[in-house]
Amino acid sequence: MTQRMRRRVLIAGALAAAGLTRAAGAATVEGGMPKIALVLKSLSDPFTAAMANAAKNYQQHYASQFALTVRGTATEPDTAGQIRIVEDLIRAKMNAIVIAPSGSKGLTSVVARAIKAGIIVVSIDNPLDDALQDAAKISVPFVGPDNRKGAMLVANYLVERLKPGDQVAIIEGIAADRNAQQRTAGYKEAMNAAGMQLVATEAGDWEYGKGRDIASKILGQHPQIRGLLCANDNMAMGAADAVRDAGRTGGVYITGYNAIEAIKPLIADGHVLATVNQFADRQAVFGMDVALKAVTEQRKQGELSRTIETPLQLVTAAKR
Repeated sequence: MTQRMRRRVLIAGALAAAGLTRAAGAATVEGGMPKIALVLKSLSDPFTAAMANAAKNYQQHYASQFALTVRGTATEPDTAGQIRIVEDLIRAKMNAIVIAPSGSKGLTSVVARAIKAGIIVVSIDNPLDDALQDAAKISVPFVGPDNRKGAMLVANYLVERLKPGDQVAIIEGIAADRNAQQRTAGYKEAMNAAGMQLVATEAGDWEYGKGRDIASKILGQHPQIRGLLCANDNMAMGAADAVRDAGRTGGVYITGYNAIEAIKPLIADGHVLATVNQFADRQAVFGMDVALKAVTEQRKQGELSRTIETPLQLVTAAKR
């Protein structure tokens, strides 16, 4: 992280924690208040709900400074639904769209149309594919954590409980998603460096049920397995249930990612070893802060930094 980027993250974090950001002094754009939209994935997911709630609370503090629209999909991988939402927002002539993409590749075309229409677009949680951005001649800032770094953080904590040669498996998110790819890469790097035996890598698509089913299958195929590295907490909770049902609680370590409220009791009682907090609520506020600042300062999309890194924190029974 560059010094300038680090400074921006620290300042934004401090202000967000206090419920205050640059919006308090934001000037209005021509024609009235800036119109900011937050486009999310499944609103029933606790991680997404935390983003939505933080965004709404933030706007309530500064209701006279900007208008906020929050939209989300019914299911996690609904790229088509997000495309329709963005198309609606283009027609509504939003000033900025902050989006947590359901997929890193499928939204590039509609995002390019939004930018062409003069709308500032910022991504959070999941970056858009770099190659497709370059092909479309756009640059969309990603405001969020280094997922590879976060994955290595929790994977290295798992390593402390294993010995070289132990069997482990990865239950990843949607394989085409950039954040899923980065987490898988971080897990693999940590396991390879520690001399672990990686026996399976399968996609659980971020879902509890798929995480449980895959974990159950892996447990059956690899009775000596010692660790399940899950790319989010929903899948980690599914894996914990699969381990319990197999009568192997305490014999197989499970890690998650996101630090949703529902995972914390499982960490406290030892059913899940650890997770990573990437501060969903702050991510939403950071993204809106970047977008609103760009709008009020009348900056162009191409003038915005491609990456603005946000904090990560390991969460264990000792660090909650």
